[in-house]
Amino acid sequence: MSSLVIAVTGGIGSGKSTLCALIKKLGYPVYSADETYAELIKNEEFVKGIHSAVGAKTDSKTLDREEVSRIVFSCPEKLEALNGYTHKKIVDKMFEKSRGKAVVFHEVPLLFEGGFENLYDNIIIVARPLEDRINSVVKRSSLSVEEVEKRIKNQFSYENLDNIKHTVITNDGDESQLEERLKAVIDEIIG
Repeated sequence: MSSLVIAVTGGIGSGKSTLCALIKKLGYPVYSADETYAELIKNEEFVKGIHSAVGAKTDSKTLDREEVSRIVFSCPEKLEALNGYTHKKIVDKMFEKSRGKAVVFHEVPLLFEGGFENLYDNIIIVARPLEDRINSVVKRSSLSVEEVEKRIKNQFSYENLDNIKHTVITNDGDESQLEERLKAVIDEIIG
């Protein structure tokens, strides 16, 4: 059986996780890139691959976060190497988990940055007004408004996408409005 695999993406604070929780509530399987990464870093071979990709001089069988962070945040090429190694493994693992399911969703924050958009049958982009995004991230984290704004400026811009395979859900109301918009989009995509 061939699966219909739909990606969910959007900028920081857009409401991807909220939308994915609603998708699960509707009975569809959802695989998260963040959760999949958390599973993969328990695997010694994956950790060894990370250390190797960034040139970390460690024999640790668990991820040496301090060493990896020190390396990648001082060298953009090493950050690119880290992302090149981890992102593909994460997406591959999510597709592996998706086998045999009729309709499945993947929450992929760095979908376009990783160049994975062509792997998906459809893409849902969660859009939200900038001020709401900033307030949401400040509220749930220890980041300041300035730090959130800096992160948003460094992220992919969803405003100028070719929407042929993309569906935009605007998250500018309450959760029940978001759920109604989601149901309409799922009906449109799945039929």
